[in-house]
Amino acid sequence: MSGVLRVGNASGFYGDRFTAWREMLDGGELDVLTGDYLAELTMLILGRDRLRDPDLGYARTFLRQLEGCLGTALDRGVRIVTNAGGLHPAGLAAAIGALADRLGLTVRVGHVEGDALPRPDALTANAYLGAFGIAACLDAGADVVVTGRVTDASLAVGPAIARFGWGRDDLDALAGATVAGHLIECGAQVTGGNFSFFTELPDGGHRPGFPIAEIHPDGSSVLTKHPGTGGAVTVETVTAQLLYEVGGPDYLGPDVVTRLDTVRLRPDGPDRVRVDGVRGTPPPATLKVCVNNLGGFRNSMTFVLCGLDIPAKATLVRGQVEAAVGADGLEFTLARTDHVDAVDTETASALLHVHLRDGDRARAGRAFSAAAVELALASYPGCTLTTLPGDATPYGVFTADAVPQADVPHLAVLPAGTRVSIPPPPQTVAPAAAQTVAHRAVRTVADPTTPVVPAGSAPVADPAPAASPTRRGPLGELVGARSGDKGGDANLGVWARTDATWGWLREWLTVARLADLLPETTALTVERHELPNLRAVNFVIRGLLGAGVAASTRFDPQAKALGELLRARLVDLPTTPAGPPAAGPDAAGRPGTAPAPGTAPGPGGSVGEGDG
Repeated sequence: MSGVLRVGNASGFYGDRFTAWREMLDGGELDVLTGDYLAELTMLILGRDRLRDPDLGYARTFLRQLEGCLGTALDRGVRIVTNAGGLHPAGLAAAIGALADRLGLTVRVGHVEGDALPRPDALTANAYLGAFGIAACLDAGADVVVTGRVTDASLAVGPAIARFGWGRDDLDALAGATVAGHLIECGAQVTGGNFSFFTELPDGGHRPGFPIAEIHPDGSSVLTKHPGTGGAVTVETVTAQLLYEVGGPDYLGPDVVTRLDTVRLRPDGPDRVRVDGVRGTPPPATLKVCVNNLGGFRNSMTFVLCGLDIPAKATLVRGQVEAAVGADGLEFTLARTDHVDAVDTETASALLHVHLRDGDRARAGRAFSAAAVELALASYPGCTLTTLPGDATPYGVFTADAVPQADVPHLAVLPAGTRVSIPPPPQTVAPAAAQTVAHRAVRTVADPTTPVVPAGSAPVADPAPAASPTRRGPLGELVGARSGDKGGDANLGVWARTDATWGWLREWLTVARLADLLPETTALTVERHELPNLRAVNFVIRGLLGAGVAASTRFDPQAKALGELLRARLVDLPTTPAGPPAAGPDAAGRPGTAPAPGTAPGPGGSVGEGDG
């Protein structure tokens, strides 16, 4: 079928802007409106909900959002696709039917299930399904499609399959739509939210609008937003989201492996970015499985250490707390927020965070927090705490698994109640072969002098950039960054704003240098991937978040600020490559932007030439 499919997004996580559904429906023309509610941590939250009440397990916020706009969506012919079904898509589908009855509306609801796997030893275990079940529900006339754990991009890919009639062998089209789905899945994060250069946005980033992907029959798309909404859609805002929570150039999915190194981004007018050139290859034979378990109980207390002898004060507290409750499961983190010769208590103080994780709720609860409070008059001078004594709370542990695609019963439950089995892809590749190792540079950074080793080649030393004049300044003057979490791992994408800066960045920002700039990565395994089309490098930092977000005691447990930490580091910046974009307005009347990646040849070959 010809034409363009306009897919909007109104939710990037469970807790996103409540009014976004109404804003997107009222803001302009749409064919489909999606809502992404699930993350690995969300599955844990929903799992705990189901322990209390088996009828729960879905994102209840979505029902309240839908109540105010279901009639509008039906009147305008906008179809709704959401993974808010979580652990109980059938339950949410039934609740939507009951809501429609109460509102006097007639609605056809389909849902997708089969992702939940029988794991008696796990709180939740869910395989990431693909998009063809969503398409089957839409083909059967569903106004609303509810899913459980599908890949985030599938919410947009499914409607595109239904509109354009793609089959399993339309790999390039599926890959292009996967990129479009990945770009809009996190809502306003592609329209200026969490953007490194937010001060350059027309409204300073105050209230970015939610995104729209105009998907074409060949899988290419244009990213945009409704007129008059805040934020901006530029090559750089799109680049930032494209780098979010990805690994290497091969982006594995249940329906297609998307080659991120083939993506081309080009300006297409005010608040419009064209995305094309995307190539796809057959998907892996296995599906990723998100497994959550309750890991035990946790509690935290924070001591304020003011003035002199900060390390000695921290040592005293550590000894006292360990003597009171035992050392097992304790973790101490000293944040040196204090300043020399400060004039007020706050700027003269450091914070000692004390965490305890244990399988015994009593030990991790009042036994621990009360022991900390009891030190108030019997410890270091000026002893005070920021927290009151409290009980422990349960925490979860995330692990990733894989199962054969053929072993997962992917089911589309059509509006009439018919259950349709969605067969696995007829052509798959072995999981190891699904990743193009030629692009992958891996190194365990226990020894910062160890060279980067591109897989499949002999060890090579880190490239030494040619000597040139430099100046001292924050790295973020020349580059943007976006970071995030995947289970216990973190990813950190860094992009250059100009072609000249990209030539410097790709040689300068090695795994060894990353360890120098971010010392907490030194003892971890770090993968480095280059994406020349985006003028970007992406690092995958294994184990930075321990047993996952819910179990992490790291100050930034989801690694969302890791990119901004890197950008704030003072380094020797080159003076010869072009600096930040000019301040003059661009053709769209916005503050100056850099030349778009993919519009001109850059270092290392012609931009836009893929390997597949």
